Amino acid sequence: MANSFSVGRSREGDITVLSLNGYLDAHTAPQFEKAIQEEYDCERFRIIVNCAGLTYISSAGLGVFMSFIEDIRAAHGDIKICSVSETVFQVFEILGFPSLFDILPDQPAAVQRFADVPTKED
Repeated sequence: MANSFSVGRSREGDITVLSLNGYLDAHTAPQFEKAIQEEYDCERFRIIVNCAGLTYISSAGLGVFMSFIEDIRAAHGDIKICSVSETVFQVFEILGFPSLFDILPDQPAAVQRFADVPTKED
């Protein structure tokens, strides 16, 4: 049986929240990639990835984050990561994600981090 994965999408003001659930691996990474691409195409560059429901991440899943971050930051946006389990955080830590991304304890903290950094239009 294939591992299940889903991406939920919600908005908090001008911030998009993508909530990941299940296993993010080579088979499910295209679903996550499509969700970020849709936000990018709609010029929504302030993105929070809520990992509260994420139980596993592979290098393919990590690659999705890396493939978008430069373009999103070039558009004066960012990807904040929150609610990461200890198991998933260990993978992020091994690959140096804490030095590349804001990894915050929960969604309110991630929203606040965006509030602390004005957008280009502010």
